[in-house]
Amino acid sequence: MRGRTWLGAALVLGAQLRALWLAAAVEVHTAKEVVAVNGTNQRLKCTFSSSSPVSQQLSVSWNFQPEDLSSHEPVFYYLKEPYKPPSGRFKERVTWDGNIERNDVSIMIWNLQPSDNGTFTCQVTNWPDVYGTIGEVRLRVVQKVNFSEIHFLAVAIGSASVLMIIVVTAVIICRQRRRRARDKRPEVADTER
Repeated sequence: MRGRTWLGAALVLGAQLRALWLAAAVEVHTAKEVVAVNGTNQRLKCTFSSSSPVSQQLSVSWNFQPEDLSSHEPVFYYLKEPYKPPSGRFKERVTWDGNIERNDVSIMIWNLQPSDNGTFTCQVTNWPDVYGTIGEVRLRVVQKVNFSEIHFLAVAIGSASVLMIIVVTAVIICRQRRRRARDKRPEVADTER
């Protein structure tokens, strides 16, 4: 009977360890949305955590889904070293900007264009953690505006500050004149006597 108890406990423990092994997976972390100005460069940050140490088989793949939901496009691939795309819209416009030792697998997109609007996905596999979350970053490329809301707010605050300084200065000048006028009245009364 004791042998069966040990056997049962070993089976239960084995099943739990297997479940924990399957639960251990790579977690990928990205910003949900990034807004950038047309013609500028933008770093798409992607970091990961893994229950296993970083292995030589660690691979990273970045893909792009345009807003019009046309087919996915490969953007970048990493396996022991970075591999730029040989063709496509990101050829010569994407560079590796990560640091594997710091669990950073970010990329830099150069000369953003409105056609770059869409969702970028970042997927990391780190053997034996081959399953896990996929990070998604929605990129919005906006046109550069000459007079933004921040500029408007700055002008409004600046104008209000200048107006307040003028009002305070006028009040101080008026008080000084009244005080001088009040001080002169007794002198005039004294000279008349």
